[in-house]
Amino acid sequence: MKGKVAIITGSATGIGKAIALRLAKEGVHIIINYSKSKGEALETMKQIEDLGSKSLLIKANVSDDFQVRQMINESVAAFGRLDILVNNAGVTNYVNHEDLEGLKEEFWNRAMDVNVKGLFYCCRAAAPELKKQRGCIVNITSVAGLTGLGSSIAYAASKAAAISVTKSLARVMSPEVRVNSIAPGIVQTRWVDGHQDHIMRMAEGTPLGRIATPEDVAEATYSLIAHSHFVTGEVIKVDGGMFI
Repeated sequence: MKGKVAIITGSATGIGKAIALRLAKEGVHIIINYSKSKGEALETMKQIEDLGSKSLLIKANVSDDFQVRQMINESVAAFGRLDILVNNAGVTNYVNHEDLEGLKEEFWNRAMDVNVKGLFYCCRAAAPELKKQRGCIVNITSVAGLTGLGSSIAYAASKAAAISVTKSLARVMSPEVRVNSIAPGIVQTRWVDGHQDHIMRMAEGTPLGRIATPEDVAEATYSLIAHSHFVTGEVIKVDGGMFI
């Protein structure tokens, strides 16, 4: 893994940051992508470099194809290669599933633009460089895409679509590039701040008795990248057995 280069979208905080640090521990150089959280991104950059890996900070909205292509080009210009893409950037709006009128068109558009189209744009732009290195892609989706549950119907639908895109790309990008998905359950990040009742209900209904940490997701992602060389088109749940 040492000397390889990874782009991780939405890696200033939370799951993306944990994945960035896990890969950096193995000597992977990291492109930190963010859209708003510059302060947190700079802190993540410092922590990566403290681990001995190089890093590059790029602000880009993944739902903008032009910005995505610029990010890929800038990354390759800086490091000369691209081996790993982790599509972690995601958005949601909390809307009770029963509140059909509350699920506004803007919530649908936001979820689909970032969680589906943004993921695809990144994969498409990175494909030529990843093929050169026989690299891999990991898409961070959600168990919501498998169950229809989650923060909103639009969010669940967007993650189901992201899983479908993962399977399609695993076929068309083979044999050079492996494409897989990690589907976490509820994860202790700032996304769930203020939803403690929901967290407790999820933890109590999980065989392992807790919700996931960002590090749990990062470890599964690392394993898929570093060790699972004959796995592609798969969805790996990281939910503590919640949806056995």
